[in-house]
Amino acid sequence: MSAPKQAQVEVSSASAEKSAPRRMLNEAQVLAIIPISRTTLYRMEKVGRFPKSTYISPNRRVWYEDEIIAWQNAVDEFDPHRARGKGRRVRPTAAVGGKPNTP
Repeated sequence: MSAPKQAQVEVSSASAEKSAPRRMLNEAQVLAIIPISRTTLYRMEKVGRFPKSTYISPNRRVWYEDEIIAWQNAVDEFDPHRARGKGRRVRPTAAVGGKPNTP
């Protein structure tokens, strides 16, 4: 008799998780979790590299914690040999005296 009761408890706890409200984080809380600047946060959000925020009132912007966690897990899966930043260029090698080698 204890087996059916135990299964029922597990099912009810799983349904309770689905019906629980999602935790909302404000900008300060997100920046405390993610080590980037405010400007970088908005740039990443604009190009789609970070979860979109949601306005819950005209002047109140929040992010959902579960989306931030999913983003963090996805970042861990990125290729460690990916390129750094955009617009980086290779500098020409300089000769002695700081002038480029030209024949």
